[in-house]
Amino acid sequence: MISKAQIKEIRLLHLKKHRERYGCFVAEGDKTVCSFLESPWYVVERIYALPVWVEARSTILQLHPDVPVEIIDPDQLSQISRLHTPQQVLALIRLPVPLALPARLHELVLALDAIRDPGNLGTIIRIADWFGIRYICCSPDCADVFQPKVVQASMGSLAHVHIVEETLTTLFQQHPDIPVLAATLNGKPIQQFQWNRDQTRAAFLLIGNEAHGISPALLQMATTCITIPRLGQAESLNAAIATGILCAFLCLTETARPAPDKSAE
Repeated sequence: MISKAQIKEIRLLHLKKHRERYGCFVAEGDKTVCSFLESPWYVVERIYALPVWVEARSTILQLHPDVPVEIIDPDQLSQISRLHTPQQVLALIRLPVPLALPARLHELVLALDAIRDPGNLGTIIRIADWFGIRYICCSPDCADVFQPKVVQASMGSLAHVHIVEETLTTLFQQHPDIPVLAATLNGKPIQQFQWNRDQTRAAFLLIGNEAHGISPALLQMATTCITIPRLGQAESLNAAIATGILCAFLCLTETARPAPDKSAE
């Protein structure tokens, strides 16, 4: 049976200073917890779950016999959950070792400048996972990736995407040969932009704060400013929605792929 001391410690993990103190964070819900169980990058410290969840997920739990599972009742789950409607299972996940980008990159990388809204950040992580983007670089003034709202909004995708926290000016200076594509309101229309997507070319897609945009210092480092053309009267796009549109274009459309070599025809 879960103790009052355990309940108190788990509730404290909703705050960053206590996550850092105890070295772990909270993940809730079936899909999210299972994603962390299956991830090679994360360690699940303990699971608290209703009997119905333990029974339904017996197969995956048998594959992870070293993970302690504590069966609790709905009242106890509601005491440790931050959700209005708790989702049968809550897990404590060990905070990962801080990660740096590889010295050599051959892919699209998201660079996020001061994305402070947890829902936006979690959704961007989910978008990156959908399009197979492996790395997201967050400036230090982004929302904490491991706070409950971000983890919840990522819907398990946090377990699939590498998060790098780094000052973006430093990051771009460390990779001077990689172009920086800055998402702005007055850049080159995205449908007119061509990016070489072959295996030898990388790029940073720089997304700024929804209210203030990209900081002037980072804009000066941009190789190209790109824009989603506005056809209506909306003042701006939500940062996560804009990220999804740009990722869809850069990762999927023919115009974002290398032009065919006609010299061989």
